[in-house]
Amino acid sequence: MMASQALAGARIFDGERYHTGSALVLDGAQVAGICTEAAVPAGVAITRLAGGLLAPGFIDAQVNGGGGVLLNDAPTADAMQSIADAHAAFGTTSLLPTLISDRPAAVSAAIAAAKAAVGQGVAGLHLEGPHLAAARKGTHLGARLRPMTDADVAELSAAAKALPVLVLTLAPEQVSAAQVAQLAAAGAVVCLGHTDCDEATARRYFDAGARGVTHLFNAMSGLGHRAPGLVGAALDDGRAWGGIIADGVHVAPTALRLALRAKRGPGRLFLVTDAMSLVGVAGDSLALDGRMIRRERSGGVSRLTLADGTLAGSDLDMATAVLFAVHALDVTEAEALRMAALYPAQFLGLADRGRLVPGARADLVHLDANLRVLGVWRGGAMRQA
Repeated sequence: MMASQALAGARIFDGERYHTGSALVLDGAQVAGICTEAAVPAGVAITRLAGGLLAPGFIDAQVNGGGGVLLNDAPTADAMQSIADAHAAFGTTSLLPTLISDRPAAVSAAIAAAKAAVGQGVAGLHLEGPHLAAARKGTHLGARLRPMTDADVAELSAAAKALPVLVLTLAPEQVSAAQVAQLAAAGAVVCLGHTDCDEATARRYFDAGARGVTHLFNAMSGLGHRAPGLVGAALDDGRAWGGIIADGVHVAPTALRLALRAKRGPGRLFLVTDAMSLVGVAGDSLALDGRMIRRERSGGVSRLTLADGTLAGSDLDMATAVLFAVHALDVTEAEALRMAALYPAQFLGLADRGRLVPGARADLVHLDANLRVLGVWRGGAMRQA
């Protein structure tokens, strides 16, 4: 076993099962394996941790900002890295910087920036819009929403081929099934979101290659007993994956518990934050497209809203989402950790992440008994929480 360092003294969750009395052996930026302490190769330095749990680093597929930086304000590689570094303190070792519906020039700039930024913490890019339905625009500026053109398909297809991961949130009202098929064939991960489409339309777009939905329940046609909508289609179609914002604000815990029990596989529900720039910083407001978004805290719960009360992203972090899943969604610790790492890795096609197995990236998080972050490693390099 090639090795450069070993971590011992903590329980280890490898993404599927627990190991006790073991050491996690790293070879540079990769995992070499898990073994007993006695089996650690001679000469390899062992770092002894004071208990807790080592688990795969969290993967967040939808992050608008963090650390005081909002991607729409500065669609640059430096901004993307700043966002990734801010979220690393909360256990996130890979994320997709997310551009909210913007002008074509901003989309092009974000694509170019993502190509330059991919590496430590930045796994690709998520473009949420501008091809969304006005009726379900949420916090997106209505003037920015528009139908997809052939030129858009060409640009996005080229981006999908150039980036490790490109997630596109699209609405059937603005994008044809044929266009979705083209984008999926180019390698884009297409999600339906911000749409009023019915169940039949959703299934037709899944047939065309859409792989999931963006923030299940939010900004989409809901589940009715005669009109299952996009929510019903996503839960009943095993091909569909879905991000959920587990903060007790965006979706009632009861609805999330029901969804988790109802979801047909192999597609899974996984945790996302939809985080804005306030994550990791003090302050009670930020601006988006000239509109003020305010942070309000009440009863230990935080919400970001526009002046009219519309929810505008979140200041949720992945460690808090994991804790919420365990305490409010009736899932085990292991399942919550899978929802934060293994499942998003599978959804995004990041085969080298989400598990601590030989050859995987050495992206991991050290948690205490209360699931608070003690330390984070990205590519084998430790970052203090």
